[in-house]
Amino acid sequence: MNDWLIYKGNREPNDDIERLPAPPSWRAFSGEPILGPPTAADDSLERRLGDLRKARTYRASTEEVELVNAALYLRRPVLVTGKPGTGKSTLAYSVAWELKLGRVLKWSVTSRTSRDDGLYQYDALARLQDASRRTSLAMLREPGLGPVTPLPGPEPAASPEPEYGDIGRYIRLGPLGTALLPYQRPRVLLIDELDKSDIDLPNDLLNIFEDGRYEIRELARIADRLPEATVLTDDGDQVVIRAGKVECNSFPLVVITSNGERVFPPAFLRRCLRLHIGEPDADRLQEIVQAHLGADEDQRSMEMIRTFISRRTEGELATDQLLNAIYLMFHHAWPDGREKLVDKILHYISQNFE
Repeated sequence: MNDWLIYKGNREPNDDIERLPAPPSWRAFSGEPILGPPTAADDSLERRLGDLRKARTYRASTEEVELVNAALYLRRPVLVTGKPGTGKSTLAYSVAWELKLGRVLKWSVTSRTSRDDGLYQYDALARLQDASRRTSLAMLREPGLGPVTPLPGPEPAASPEPEYGDIGRYIRLGPLGTALLPYQRPRVLLIDELDKSDIDLPNDLLNIFEDGRYEIRELARIADRLPEATVLTDDGDQVVIRAGKVECNSFPLVVITSNGERVFPPAFLRRCLRLHIGEPDADRLQEIVQAHLGADEDQRSMEMIRTFISRRTEGELATDQLLNAIYLMFHHAWPDGREKLVDKILHYISQNFE
């Protein structure tokens, strides 16, 4: 029965993504040219130890493993809900690490975030400034104008078609736009805290999730004069965009997190698989402590876990607060009258200090 699992949640990197069968006919995409793994991303993951630690220590439940695999098979986003600190965003790092899918493309959402922010950014102002700079240099080099005084900064590279040919230098794909490039293997995209977004953003994402493609308007308008343009990705790689159009080949694994602060439109929910991550019980907390601190058998850690669970019934606490408390215990940081320090560390998230 477990042969169908691509992601197993066992924290052992593997190539099982190669066993993923073809998508359903209604979720098949045909973007070209096919791209291999990102070249600029892997090293950055190793340098950012926080992300790597999240991936290596995450303990996925059976329900989480099954929902992730369903999303991989069906090529559908996963909407993950739960209280802060329950590991909603960490799930994305776990999948990317275990299936060797490169760095997680993270898109953090705020009330000012628009769909285009996730797709790409076009720096029109920088392009205008460089064009003015080229014009000034050309005028200074006209015969009879005397010696040329170089302007500060590097001179822009020459282009056979300066009006259009350099436009790709001013376009950078965002996390969503990069995830939808035609990679051979699916990328992992984390859309973090969508419930903080403007009310229109979930609906704006519907066609993107359904069609798996988008258009870079600035390139599409000049496609007859500039059929191809090279742009930067969110990873820092360079890719060629043809006719201003991008379509995925392997639909990305999209993990969308929500703290449950709002209700999403039914049309949006219909396109997502839904996963709720509850608060971990004593056994799972013990596993988490062992993964991070190697302290699951220590009687003091068990005592703190019981204290944590007891306090959690009266207010909102996050698992990393428990880890902070146990870390201090093992470093002998408890002064006399430790109850006051426990109160400070295990303070309720929804309350302000007095």
